[in-house]
Amino acid sequence: MSKALNAPPTSAPSATTPTAFPAASPTTSPTASLDALSGGFADASFDSAHAFRTLLDVMARPGLIGRLMQAKAPAPASPSLATALLTLCDGTTPLFLAPSHATPALKDWIAFHMGAPLTADPAEAVFAVGSWDSLGGIERFAVGSDDYPDRSTTVLVETDWLANEGLRLTGPGIATSAFLNLPQSWLPALQSNHALYPQGVDCFFCCEEAIAALPRSTRVEAG
Repeated sequence: MSKALNAPPTSAPSATTPTAFPAASPTTSPTASLDALSGGFADASFDSAHAFRTLLDVMARPGLIGRLMQAKAPAPASPSLATALLTLCDGTTPLFLAPSHATPALKDWIAFHMGAPLTADPAEAVFAVGSWDSLGGIERFAVGSDDYPDRSTTVLVETDWLANEGLRLTGPGIATSAFLNLPQSWLPALQSNHALYPQGVDCFFCCEEAIAALPRSTRVEAG
């Protein structure tokens, strides 16, 4: 993964300012709406650095709920999801959009602001976006290998709400335990993903301006 977020951290990593984002992509539709052409960072250097630090923090400290609101994309993308995409994706990171988010307006926004190539193959994706049900199961995505566990997909899931209750989290970056209100029905898939460690996918959960993360190194149990 180009931004090295899907190697599970054992301690809080140091932030690195991402590279600048490309201007308008030639793949942008000639009929792209004004919504697709707006909503980027007001100050690319400052906003991207702040967002990248937040993404690193929530990945290093599972259960921590951060706040991202520097970007705005067409519906149904939340501000936290839009900001994460602008920070992480570029022309070298294939992106999978689940049906819930594969709208023409969002595709045009992605093409204009970051030029990330879209892929229909979950196994080829560096990043994947969608609602949990629409993604069709995190086991569809690349989990890396023993030699290259970082060659896995990072999945960004839109959720209805985020709070520190519900499923119990333990593992690296957590002093004793933490809690995140992910649905109980997701538990088997999350536990199966952890069992693959050091392989597996890493997840971000986005809701409006809130964002949390669940690296593959985290154990998940019923709360």
